Amino acid sequence: MVYGQFYHRDRLYLEMININVGGLKQKIEQKALLKFPKTRLGKILACSSKEDTLELCDDYDVHADEYYFDRNPSFFHYVLNFYLTGKLHVMEGICVFSFHQEIEYWGIGEICIHHCCRFKYHERKQNAVEREFDTQSDDLSLSSDDANTIPQQIEKFKHMWYGQQREKLWLILENPKYSFPARAFTIFSLTIVLFSIVAMCVHSLPEFQGQPEDPGFQIVEFTCIVWFSIEYIARLMVSPCLCKFLRNPLNIIDFLSFLPFYITLVVECLDEVSLELVNIGRVVQVLRLMRIFRVLKLARHSIGLRSLGATFRHSYEEVGLLVVFLTVGIAIFSALIYSSEKDEKESLLHSIPVGWWWATISMTTVGYGDTYPVTIQGKLIGSTCIIFGLLMVALPVTVIFNRFSKYYRREQANDVVIHNQELRKLVSGLPCVNIRDIYVMKMRCTLALNNAPCEKNTSQHIDNAHCSQ
Repeated sequence: MVYGQFYHRDRLYLEMININVGGLKQKIEQKALLKFPKTRLGKILACSSKEDTLELCDDYDVHADEYYFDRNPSFFHYVLNFYLTGKLHVMEGICVFSFHQEIEYWGIGEICIHHCCRFKYHERKQNAVEREFDTQSDDLSLSSDDANTIPQQIEKFKHMWYGQQREKLWLILENPKYSFPARAFTIFSLTIVLFSIVAMCVHSLPEFQGQPEDPGFQIVEFTCIVWFSIEYIARLMVSPCLCKFLRNPLNIIDFLSFLPFYITLVVECLDEVSLELVNIGRVVQVLRLMRIFRVLKLARHSIGLRSLGATFRHSYEEVGLLVVFLTVGIAIFSALIYSSEKDEKESLLHSIPVGWWWATISMTTVGYGDTYPVTIQGKLIGSTCIIFGLLMVALPVTVIFNRFSKYYRREQANDVVIHNQELRKLVSGLPCVNIRDIYVMKMRCTLALNNAPCEKNTSQHIDNAHCSQ
């Protein structure tokens, strides 16, 4: 008799099969497994050879007819209960990801979870995903100096040339709360940024257009660019990690704040050398317009702007949902308003593209008043459009606002932690005085002084007694 015949015959005549899961031995009726033939244990009953069986289990004992699975035995109780009752329950206190991996291994889908546990299971799983997302996002803000990464970065200076000097300069440039020079540097840098933005706005006034550029604006522009360049190079030279510095969004913004100036110089030099370049003036205007990136430099010194950037960075799904809602609403209401206003001469809504503009400003409740419906049905459509826009905008905006609040609180907590770390570092070099120990020592000295006369009097009485004897 060959092995396959012996194996197949035993499987036919035995009503129970032996399961060993990580040392936990159980006997299960075959009819219970046959109810779920697509699960792992159900497929084992259909195996006709040992090779097929070992593809589904980790080991098989022919003599004991026992199937061994190298899995967590604590989770197998839920699997066993599923085979016996047909209901998969999830207990409190277990990891939902581990539970999902286990039932996936046994071939049981999440759809088999009983309705009494299904909602809590998916809610816990979603909460765990959000917590994992918050932990892995680096980057909850645009700032690279998170409270947890500053000590690690400071450790890198110990193995660098002039590490102590570079560490102090790096803390002055990156942490405004490190010392008074750090605060002074931050205030001066912020003043330069604001001064540059004001100069750029004033230069756009009609009085300064169509004339040669004023020398005063040139001096201001050159001074700001020199400061931005020196600041960026200084941060680059003292950075403990060059790759992390170059990938940091705030440093990219700093680089873009002065890059257009140098590109403009190169383009103007090419214009003087080669007269064949066309539309060089437009290129220069576009490059000068890129100076608006200097406004984003304020994010380095503003918790609110950093939180806003992190919110948009991690809320792309909600923002995409908002865009989809607005797009659907604009498409529907633009067609409706066109069909109701196309025959009216007083109305300006004579095409669907114009209806797109009207629907956009109506759904966002801007209402410029340049285009508006004049018929009764058009006004009804406009009222519906406004109400629909309010609802569609309010739904995802609530989620975005909650996320912004969370990131803003996180940024405030990070700043407090960083400040406390710096205080601890400064205090660590000072002598430590424990007031409680001083009080205890003082009390002991007082008791010792009070007990000394008593001991002296006692010794005198004893001496006198010996003399009298």
